[in-house]
Amino acid sequence: MMRRPLITLLAASTLLAALAPARAQNSEPPQAWLFGAWTGGSFPAPTQITAATCLAQPTVIFTRDVVLRGTLMEATYEQRLVATARATESGFEFRFEPAASPPAENGGGLLGLPGGGQPVAGGAGGFGCESADLLHVERHGENEITFPGCEDFPNPLVRCPAS
Repeated sequence: MMRRPLITLLAASTLLAALAPARAQNSEPPQAWLFGAWTGGSFPAPTQITAATCLAQPTVIFTRDVVLRGTLMEATYEQRLVATARATESGFEFRFEPAASPPAENGGGLLGLPGGGQPVAGGAGGFGCESADLLHVERHGENEITFPGCEDFPNPLVRCPAS
C-alpha cells in the first residue's frame, strides 16, 4: 500500500474544492446572468423599488428555456420558448420557437381567455422587435438591460432586487 503525504492530499483536495465552483458555473449557459425578473422597459423603471413590489408584477422573466412577458392589458404572461440564445458583443440575441396561435376551445377558456386561463405556450406576439420570434438584449451593467429596436420596450429594464 502506497502512502501519500498528508500535505499532498490536502493540496489535492483544496484544488478540487477550488475547481468545483468553476465546474458548476460552466454548467450554466452564458445568458444565465439574465435569469430572473426584470421591470421597466415599456415604462421607466422606478429608481427605488422593493423586491416585493417588483416581484408582484415584473415586466419580463428570463428562465433557461422560456422568456415571459407581462403586459398591462393581460392578467397572464405571454410565454416564448427559446430556440437559441447567441452571445453578441453587447449582450444576447434570442430566437424563439415560431409563435403558435391559441388553440380554439368551445368559445374560449376560463373567463373567455384562451387555454383555460393559462398562458399560451409559444405566445402569439413578441416584444415589438423586427420579428416576433427575435429579441436582442443589450447589457448595460449587472442590473440593467435594453431591448434595442423593440418598439414595445423604449426604456431600460432593471433587475428586481432579491430582498
